[in-house]
Amino acid sequence: MVPFFEFLIPEAAVDFFTRHPSLLSLLNIAFLVFISLLVAWLAKKIATPLLNFIGRSAKLRWFDTFMKNHVFTKLFNAVPSFVIFWAAHYFSVWHSWLLRLAGCVLVVVFIDVARMINKSILEYYETLRIAKSRPIKGFMQIAMILVYCFGAIVIVSILLEKSPLLLVSGLGAMSAVIMLIFHDTILGLVAGVQITANQSIKKGDWIAMPQYGADGEVIDIALHTIRVRNWDNTIVFVPTHKFLGESFVNWSGMTQAGGRQILRSLLIDVTSIRPLTGAELEDLRKIDLLKDFINEKCPLDREKTSSGSPDPGQLTNIGAFREYARAYLRRNENLRQDMMLQVRQLPQTPNGLPIQVYAFSKLTASVQYESLQADIFDHLFAVVGLFGLRLYQNPGSYDIRNGKFGAGN
Repeated sequence: MVPFFEFLIPEAAVDFFTRHPSLLSLLNIAFLVFISLLVAWLAKKIATPLLNFIGRSAKLRWFDTFMKNHVFTKLFNAVPSFVIFWAAHYFSVWHSWLLRLAGCVLVVVFIDVARMINKSILEYYETLRIAKSRPIKGFMQIAMILVYCFGAIVIVSILLEKSPLLLVSGLGAMSAVIMLIFHDTILGLVAGVQITANQSIKKGDWIAMPQYGADGEVIDIALHTIRVRNWDNTIVFVPTHKFLGESFVNWSGMTQAGGRQILRSLLIDVTSIRPLTGAELEDLRKIDLLKDFINEKCPLDREKTSSGSPDPGQLTNIGAFREYARAYLRRNENLRQDMMLQVRQLPQTPNGLPIQVYAFSKLTASVQYESLQADIFDHLFAVVGLFGLRLYQNPGSYDIRNGKFGAGN
């Protein structure tokens, strides 16, 4: 064997290396690796400007994504393997190992290229409108797992000089172990298929899963986990397969419908409920929201009220309050008038008689929604006394000290 680099060194050095074949082989291998890396570097330097020119001319988004992730330039990392394949026959002792090394490096390069292609496809897909309703990240992760497994099998077969099919057949006997290892992966794949097919969860959806402390926006749907950014900016990682076996709430329907439910009650002290007197009816007639209602009811009610005897048709203060609250909600421009809107009386409880407001807000964002809901109930709490009604409240220390917890207070 002669050194590849004999033209670079004196003749005496050539004779020295010739007398020491082991050292000569190592130096030849080192020189071969150096040459192969140099060829790969030169190939990248020549090809990169050409690829950039093609990208600027074509103006293709997918091509730009591939360029950003160095998909094309990473292909040139395979050049050293081809150089080693070409020169391996010059090494009688190391020939077999050099071929194995070159084969393994080539497989690793193609795995790396496949990884960047996978990443580029996913990044490009995320820019499309369909990506929000049809996430594919889980499927792309499965594809990479298959690539890694296939690459590992090929590398082992190259090192052992065995057929890959023989190794694959041997894996069949380890199916139980494989199922155990990839248990979560298989469950995640099944869950991902179900989620994509049913569109039960999409990126940007607001979901609530109290058992895992998740209440916020979905920011990522992957093979093994779904990431949720809570409204307090904490991040919760929920296993993907949990969305198949456990319940959760998806608030996206509320956003799509453009109406967020308001469902809250006022507790009325039942001892304050009574028929309205004629004087009270005259006062309520002055309220614009109740004028038409009182005028419709007033003749019959005034006659019945003046008779001094109770009557099933007599107007009560709580009935007038319910009508006022209903008219007030109808006047609110931030409520959906085309959806259910009612003020209803629920069954009596030990804490009073619930008067429930059931409506839908046009404002679905949390801050605006809560502000609107607070404004509505601020007003209802403030006007309930005008109807001679009292809100129920458990006596506190102040009430006990001042004796303000009796039936008449």
